[in-house]
Amino acid sequence: MGYLLPTEYAQYGLSAETSDDWVTAASALMEAHCRRTSLLATQYLERMRITAGAQTVRLSYLPLTPGAGGASPLSSVRVRYARPRRGEMVDPFLAQVSSVFGLPGAWSSLDVATIDAELATGELTFPTNLLGLNYNEAEVTYTAGLTTATAALKVACAQIVKNAQATPAMNVKTSRLDTMQMEYFSGSLIDPQVQALLQPYVAERLG
Repeated sequence: MGYLLPTEYAQYGLSAETSDDWVTAASALMEAHCRRTSLLATQYLERMRITAGAQTVRLSYLPLTPGAGGASPLSSVRVRYARPRRGEMVDPFLAQVSSVFGLPGAWSSLDVATIDAELATGELTFPTNLLGLNYNEAEVTYTAGLTTATAALKVACAQIVKNAQATPAMNVKTSRLDTMQMEYFSGSLIDPQVQALLQPYVAERLG
């Protein structure tokens, strides 16, 4: 989908006759730059390792999107005490007890209300389990993204179109713009101004 409506082209500095293909391709380029399928509200599933000695993780996609009535953006959370990785310090007694009860490798569902979620940073803090063992792996299903395209996204989309139209190799008349062609020129189309506008939405920890 495009992040600019045809009725908004003139408002953001584009010609009213601009082909919708330009905006569609520019929007796809924005999503590729941010490493996500959409900048609007989308559900994600992430499995991640938890740093030894910590009870927190940071989700890759922001901003977190609260549900209706301010409900948690988390749909479900599963955690487990997996077998310690090499080099991790583990209390020998607790490790033995956990093995007796078959805890290593077993997934447990957590009540999302018991998890402290920071909407701005995507940081989650988990409670400890009954034995006092820290979880070291989590699987989180959550919703992240914008409910509607912001002015910043619209400006970024329009700027990419302007940059593309100003690129001689792309400034050709065609009934359909090839997205791969836009991708080829992404280095010049997503200029520093566009990068700054998209920075809050670039996925974390994914490369």
